[in-house]
Amino acid sequence: MSAVVGSPVDGRAGPLSGVDDPVFSQQMVGPGMAVTPGGGRGDAVAPIAGTVATLHPHAFVITAAGGASVLVHLGIDTVKLKGEGFALHVAKGDIVEAGQPMVTWDPTEVEAHGYSAVCPVVVLEVEAEALGDFREAGAVTAGEPLFSVRE
Repeated sequence: MSAVVGSPVDGRAGPLSGVDDPVFSQQMVGPGMAVTPGGGRGDAVAPIAGTVATLHPHAFVITAAGGASVLVHLGIDTVKLKGEGFALHVAKGDIVEAGQPMVTWDPTEVEAHGYSAVCPVVVLEVEAEALGDFREAGAVTAGEPLFSVRE
């Protein structure tokens, strides 16, 4: 069985190798894709249905019923913003649906602080071979499939 992982934001999808952070570009935390947001203030949505396993203003992990855990990181080094500019809409332990708003944020504000707004979307604790059906690099709307993961 496989789960479809959707884009958390509107923007441009591309490979993790293009992310300016070796933790993501070298897939140290896991394989996936990256999405560069295409606008200002808006919601980052759940890429899959499941339980909120980890929640920070700048990042969250959702664990699907089949066991796959998907990390969404809103920008690079955005932990340094200490939550400024991020509004949470869920709590750790909540059950969410794919496409449900998780965090409201402003990628242009993140960039104004000198950080990249790119959003790595990574499946934790799996080999790259567990992922498939990668979308072509290019424009993507929040909720549209990025790739699938075998659970």
